[in-house]
Amino acid sequence: MKDAEREIELKFACGPEDLAAALAAAPAGDDETRELISVYFDTPDLALQKAGASLRVREHKGQRIQTLKRGHGLVREEHEAPIEGLAPDPALEPLPSLLPQGASLRPAFNVRVSRRQRTFRYKGAEIEMALDQGEVTGGEQKRPICEVELELKSGPAAALFALARELSAAAPLYLAFDSKAARGQALVAGDTQPSAQKGGKVELADGAKAGQAFQAVARKALAQIAANAAVLRETPGPEAVHQLRIGARRLRSALATFKPVLDDEGLETVKADLKWLGETCGRARSLDVFAAETLAPAQTGQPSPGLERLRGVIDSAREAAWAQASQAGASERFRDLMIDTTAWVEAGDWRSAEATDKPIGPFAKAALKKHLKKLGKRGRDAQNGDDTARHHLRIEAKKLRYAAEAFASLYGEKHVHRYLRHLKELQEALGALNDLVTAEPLIAALALPSDAAFAAGELIGRNAAAKPQLIARAAKALERLQAADPFWD
Repeated sequence: MKDAEREIELKFACGPEDLAAALAAAPAGDDETRELISVYFDTPDLALQKAGASLRVREHKGQRIQTLKRGHGLVREEHEAPIEGLAPDPALEPLPSLLPQGASLRPAFNVRVSRRQRTFRYKGAEIEMALDQGEVTGGEQKRPICEVELELKSGPAAALFALARELSAAAPLYLAFDSKAARGQALVAGDTQPSAQKGGKVELADGAKAGQAFQAVARKALAQIAANAAVLRETPGPEAVHQLRIGARRLRSALATFKPVLDDEGLETVKADLKWLGETCGRARSLDVFAAETLAPAQTGQPSPGLERLRGVIDSAREAAWAQASQAGASERFRDLMIDTTAWVEAGDWRSAEATDKPIGPFAKAALKKHLKKLGKRGRDAQNGDDTARHHLRIEAKKLRYAAEAFASLYGEKHVHRYLRHLKELQEALGALNDLVTAEPLIAALALPSDAAFAAGELIGRNAAAKPQLIARAAKALERLQAADPFWD
């Protein structure tokens, strides 16, 4: 949809064998098939990529079109204009504001796709559907492209998501947030294969409202979930599991932080779905942590036969747990979760609440103060409490950290970084304590042979001896955090 030069579209990754099923499930319309060759440009120091923009020149029906897109995810700013030559015109807006004075543009990578396109009416909306198959090339590197795009030309956004649900029921379509430009940029940067992705920084615009801020945070988290689920489906491994869980936790934390503006019927469903997603990766993450933090240090030197056998059992259990996480990321429930959660974020009833129009500055300050107050209460409970009390403190520390990172662009980076350093120290100590608590039931569930069980018991007992020191370390970290000046005051 073009609204003040903004487009709203959904992009789905799929296999070449799924394109026909998706097309057959779509409403009828006139099809057009064409070959598209796009050349993407940037400066030698990647000024446009750093600004979150992409610039391409595409030839169609004898005419060259220059297109600049800015932004990430589902809603992006788009500027199109016809040009005469093969190279882009740097004078066309908004390029002058994005390029350093005197900067030169050069080809960065190419995208070639065969596109089958159809436009139709659906539930009061005009939607353009495109099925693309081809490749992105940069230098000697290339990566295949196979995707379905749904662009809202006019009408309600809810129609776009309703159609997405229908098509996803007909073929395994996976919601994706990375554009062709982003894949080309990754390719020329040397990322020839999909790899685990950390969450990107949230940039909140001046004058943003609370509802807009939540959408910005949620979009980043959803993109992180989608990217790492895609990696898990292809090459299951520990880092993709970890980053997918972080994405789910970031979004769950945002639901708590922004709860005053999100109270509608869809909230509990989203929370339940995200909890399920995190739990599908929980066992894999626990095994990965045990392998890295407990088992690997013990294997230096000449490990015992029992330790070697324990390593073999742990490695087999990790691979099985990765496969379970991969299956979850390939499941129909996951596909529905991504579409339904994105639909709720972009078009949910919560957007009509009056609280969504609150300025983000006062809202962020109040939310951070509330998180810190809860953390203080949990800290007092943990002083003379048990493992459960420390677990609740750890959860509150995570919520405060994710909220601080979400609102960081509103404050000075140095002040936020200094505060986050104290918060991370607390999290690390509490995380180590949590690993001690979870290790014993984790190992007990493996049904180890006797020598491996003995080796595991030694490791767990050795780590447990350090528990008093970890508790003291967590207490000191909490003291330093509470003594630090909150960056939002």
